Amino acid sequence: MNILLTNDDGIYADGLRALYESFAPEHSVTVVAPDRERSAVGHGITLLNPLRARPVRNYGGNSEYAVNGTPADCVKLGLQKMVSDRPDMVISGINAGSNVGNSVNYSGTVAAAREAALCGVAAIAVSVNGFESAHYDSAAAFTEKLAQMVFRKGLPFGTLLNVNIPDIPPEDILGVRITGHEVSHLTEVFEERTDPRNLTYYWLGADTRTFGRSADTDGAALFQDYISISPLKCDMTDYSLLEEMDDWGVTRL
Repeated sequence: MNILLTNDDGIYADGLRALYESFAPEHSVTVVAPDRERSAVGHGITLLNPLRARPVRNYGGNSEYAVNGTPADCVKLGLQKMVSDRPDMVISGINAGSNVGNSVNYSGTVAAAREAALCGVAAIAVSVNGFESAHYDSAAAFTEKLAQMVFRKGLPFGTLLNVNIPDIPPEDILGVRITGHEVSHLTEVFEERTDPRNLTYYWLGADTRTFGRSADTDGAALFQDYISISPLKCDMTDYSLLEEMDDWGVTRL
């Protein structure tokens, strides 16, 4: 396969290296990733500043570029300028920290895969549920097997797979679940602090997430030690409300 790799943790991240080392022996791999960490930037793109793609030799290949932009920028630029042949797949990750529930809306990792899906390229976003993972290699090996399956089966236009893997030894993982995306209640705390000039600033603290007990949703499955695979669509239309609003009389206002 012809693979484009990216992430939001930056081109020197351990999770990206694990993906490269898993895919490079059997596939043609191009890396186009942010030149620094770009976590939680969502699907932002760069409009008012020039983008620069600096060739690097971080992984030993010839097609590696560090971009001074967002993950979505990297995919746009990679597809149009850095990859000579249209890639069979874009894989984003491996992200340090899970992307389940509400986090999917903020994630640069997921946004990169979403950008690929919008361009008609099969895409997988992959994350591990830990910030200092010791299990990137096994997560990358699973991703490579999943990518081969996606290559054979295909994905519908505008659909991506969001994969979350427990940060535990592979033999302790209970299995794989195909899950829905759970939009759960999110508790956020802004800690108020004072800087040396006696000015107030705010720091967003860790969120507290609660998930249902059913392992049919992404967060619940992950925290019960299953690998969660969620097919996500770029089409955000609420079709049930679309039909209901026809009865509101809005069009007669």
